Amino acid sequence: MPDIGVPLDRRAFLLTTAAALRAPWLAAAANVELGSVDGSVGGNQFTPTQYLDYFSSIKLTWAMISLPPATLSDEAAVRQVKAHADTLGIKLQLAMSSVCPSARAFNAQLGTVEEQVTRALRASQIFGARCLRCILGGDPERPQIEMHIDNMIKALRPLRSRILDAGIKLAVENHGGDLQAREMKMMIEAVGPDVIGVCLDSGNPVWMLEDPHMTLEMLIPYAETCHVRDSAVWKVPEGIAVRWVNMGEGNVDIDGWIRKFVAARPGMPIIFENLVSGNPRVHAIYDAKFWTNWQRMPASELGRFLAIAEKGTPKLATPRPAGRTAGQQRIEDLEKCVRYTRDLLQRLPG
Repeated sequence: MPDIGVPLDRRAFLLTTAAALRAPWLAAAANVELGSVDGSVGGNQFTPTQYLDYFSSIKLTWAMISLPPATLSDEAAVRQVKAHADTLGIKLQLAMSSVCPSARAFNAQLGTVEEQVTRALRASQIFGARCLRCILGGDPERPQIEMHIDNMIKALRPLRSRILDAGIKLAVENHGGDLQAREMKMMIEAVGPDVIGVCLDSGNPVWMLEDPHMTLEMLIPYAETCHVRDSAVWKVPEGIAVRWVNMGEGNVDIDGWIRKFVAARPGMPIIFENLVSGNPRVHAIYDAKFWTNWQRMPASELGRFLAIAEKGTPKLATPRPAGRTAGQQRIEDLEKCVRYTRDLLQRLPG
C-alpha cells in the first residue's frame, strides 16, 4: 500500500482549502481595473479633461464619459481628450444617449439615429474603445415598451454593417425605467449579438422589480461593459422601496455580484456609476394600476425580487452636512466606493 502520509488535521485542511479558493480569485481580481462614469461626480462643473484629472488622482484607470455635441462633432477636440487620457494612463469609453427614435430621451435635433451613431462610433474609434454605451429610454417608454423595442430594432438593423466595420459594439444599458432583462435579451438577439451587447448596470434592476443577480445571470453573456453601484430594498405599506446607496451599504449582495461579474468577465473593468439616491423609489405593488407596465413579468422573477425586500430594513438618506455641496458629496461617495471595492477584490471568494 502506498504511503499516504500523516492525515491533515482540521485546521490544516481548512487553511489548505482556503488557499486553494483564494488563488484563482486573486488571479482574476489582480487583472481587474477600476473606473467611473463622469456622472458619478456630477455637479462639479468639470470639463472632460478635468474629469480625467480627478479620476487619475484617485488612481482609476478607466473613464466612461459623454461629450457635448460640439465636441463630439469636432474630431480634433475628441483627439485632444484622448491625448490627455493617454498622458494619465486612462482608457476611455464613450456614452451617448437614446438610439430609439420614438423614445422621449432621443434628441432628434442632433440628427437621425444613423447620424448620431455614426458620429459616436467615430469618436469611440479615436478613443480606442471596443464598445459604445447607449440607451433605449426610461420611464416614459414603459407603458408602450414593446412598440419602442420594435422601433429601436428597426432603427439599428440597417446599421449592422456600419457597426461591424467600426469594430465597436453598441452596449445598451439596462436603464432605469425602460427594459427588464428578458426584454433586453430579446432585443439583442433580434438585432444581433455581433453588433449589440449590454452595459450591465447593477443598480437599475431594482427599479425594474428585478434581483440584480437575476439580471446578471441573464445578461452577462452579452456584457461589453458595466455600471456598478449598490442598492437597498425593503418593504413599505405601499409595496417595495428601493434606494441606490454606497457600495457595501445595501442588501442585494453586491459583493457576490462583483465576484460573479469578475469570474464571468475576467479582465473587464469595473466602472462605477455611483448615484446615491435621496428619497426612495416606491413600487406600489398593491395597487392594481401599478401592474399596467409589468403585465408580462414572470412570477418567478418577481419572487426573487420580493425575497430581497422581505429581508431588507429601511435605508433612508442621511442629510448632507452643512456647507458641503452636492458635487463635493458625490466625490466623497465615489471615493468611499472605490476604497470598498479595492478591499473587496482582496478578500476571499464566496
